[in-house]
Amino acid sequence: MPLKRLTRGARLSLARLSLFGGGRRLPAAPVHHVRDLWPGNPAAGALLVRGSLTWAGYTHPVGPGLWDSPAFEPAFREGLLGFRWLRDLRAVGTDAARLKARALVDDWLHHPAQDPLALECGVIGARVAAWLGHYDFFAASASDAFRQRLMARILVEGRTIAALMPPETQGWQTLAALKGLLAVAVAMPEYTGFLARYRRYIDAAVEGQILPDGWHVERSPEVQLRALRELAEMRAMMQAVQHALPHSVALALDKMSPVLRAMRHGDGGLALFNGSHERSATLIEMVLSQATRTRVVASSMPDGGFVRMQAARTLLLVDAGIPAPPDHDHNAHAGTLSFEFSCARQRLIVNCGGGVLPAWKEALRQTAAHSVVVVEDMSSSEFGDDGTVRRKPTHVGVEHAVAEGAHWLNLSHDGYHASAGATYYRRLYLGADGETLRGEEMLEGERELAFVLRLHLHPSVTAVDALDGSILLTGGEQHWRFRAMGGTVGIEESVYSGGQVPRPTLQLVVRVDPAARADATGSGALPGQPPVPQGSTTMDDVPPGRVRQVVRWALQREKLLLLA
Repeated sequence: MPLKRLTRGARLSLARLSLFGGGRRLPAAPVHHVRDLWPGNPAAGALLVRGSLTWAGYTHPVGPGLWDSPAFEPAFREGLLGFRWLRDLRAVGTDAARLKARALVDDWLHHPAQDPLALECGVIGARVAAWLGHYDFFAASASDAFRQRLMARILVEGRTIAALMPPETQGWQTLAALKGLLAVAVAMPEYTGFLARYRRYIDAAVEGQILPDGWHVERSPEVQLRALRELAEMRAMMQAVQHALPHSVALALDKMSPVLRAMRHGDGGLALFNGSHERSATLIEMVLSQATRTRVVASSMPDGGFVRMQAARTLLLVDAGIPAPPDHDHNAHAGTLSFEFSCARQRLIVNCGGGVLPAWKEALRQTAAHSVVVVEDMSSSEFGDDGTVRRKPTHVGVEHAVAEGAHWLNLSHDGYHASAGATYYRRLYLGADGETLRGEEMLEGERELAFVLRLHLHPSVTAVDALDGSILLTGGEQHWRFRAMGGTVGIEESVYSGGQVPRPTLQLVVRVDPAARADATGSGALPGQPPVPQGSTTMDDVPPGRVRQVVRWALQREKLLLLA
C-alpha cells in the first residue's frame, strides 16, 4: 500500500505541473463540444447572480476568494467545488449570469481551492464536465487569454483524474470521475491517453457497482438515479463523437433503468429508502429518456433486495434485503422490511427519508424513522462513529406469491437476534383491487419484548381518531380506514424529509400488548384475508421455549368518508 500511494503521489505531482504538451499544441477551444443534458434552476441561478449559492439545503455567500470558507458544510463544499451550479446560471440566461459564471471560473483558474475535497476524483470529474458542458455559455465569447487559461486547466484536471485512477474507494463518484475523464478525451482527442485511460477503468467501475438485476450496490434509489445520470452522460458523449459505447456501460443502462422506474411512486418521485429524497419527477424522466428508449419496469429485484407489488393503481414497495456491504454502506439505513405505500399519485405510508444536516442524517437512519416494527427502542442495524454499518441482519427471508392479482409477501430478518434474541416476521397482503392492505407483525424470541409498529404518513395525509377505535386517513380525495388488533393504536408526530427541508407529519403507532401472543392453533390468516396460497409458508407452529407476540392491522379504502 505505501508503494502504491508513493507511485500515485508521483503521478499526481506530474499531473499538476505546468503544461509541456509533448510537442502538441493546446487547442484554443474544445474540438468537440460536450453538452450538459440537465435543466438548471433559474431561481437558484438568480440568487447566485446576487452572490449566494444554495446547495444541499444550505445557503452561503460565494464569490472570488471564498472557495475555502470554513463556514461551508461538507455537502455544500462538494457542490460548490463541483461547479454543477453552472447550469443554474445558464437557466437564467442573462448577460449578468454569463459574466458571473465567467468571473467565478476565472477566479478558480487564478486561485483554486486548497480544500483536499477539491482533489477528490469525483469532484474533479464533475467540475471539468461542468466547465466543458457550459463552455458555450460562459467561455466562447470570452477573451483569448481566458480561454487559454481554461483549456490549460482542463488538461491538467484531466491528467489529475487519470493519475488518481483507480480511486481508493468505489462509489457513484467514481463514475463522475470517469465521466470527467471522458469529457476531456472528447474535447481534446489529440491527447489519446485520456480515452485509453477511461476505457481501461470503466468496466471494473461499472461491474463493481451494478448488481446483476440492475441495482446499484448501495441500494438507494437516489444513488441509482445519480449513477444512471453519470452513465447517460457518457452515452451522450460517445454518441456525439460516434465512438462505440463500452459494453459494460450499455448493459448497465439497460438494466438500471427498469429498476429506477420500479422505485418511482405514482407522482413520479423516488421512494425513500436508504437516504433517498423524492427528487424532481421531470429530472428523473429526463435521465431515463437519455439512458434508454424502452419503458420497462423491473418486476423482480432479488439482488438489490426490493419487492414491488402493484394492484390496480396501488403500489407497495418493500425493502427486503440486507443493508449494503462494507465500503458502500455510508448511506445505508436500518430500514430492513420497511415499506412505502401509495395509490395513484397519492403517497400514503412512507419512510422519513434522508437527512441533509448531520444530526438529521443520523436520526433518520434509525429503524424508528421507517414504516416497520421497532423492538425495545433499538434499530435492526447499528452504525459506527465513522458512519459505516457495525451490525446488521445476516439473513432476510422473502417469499412472494401472487394469485388472481392479489399479493402475499412473507418476510423475516434476524437483525434483533444478537441484541434481543428475537426474530422479526412480517406478512403483507395486497388485494387485487388495490383497496386493501393487511399486515401481520410477529416477534419470536426467548421472552416478551416491547415492540412498536410505526407507519409514517406523508405530510399531505391527515389522520383522525374515529368513534369505533379505527383511524381515518385522508389524502387528497382518497379516504382510508386503519384498524389494528393486538395493540393500542395512536397518532403521534413524525417528520418527513423527502425534500431538502424536513417537514412535520404524523405517524400511526401500534404499541403491542406484552400479553398478545400468536394463537398456535389458529389459521394464521389476517382478518378477512383470503387463505394463503397453497405451498406458501405460515407462521403457525410455536417452537418449544419460544414466545410469540403478534399485532395484525388492516388499511381499507373507503368509498365514502363515514364519521363513525
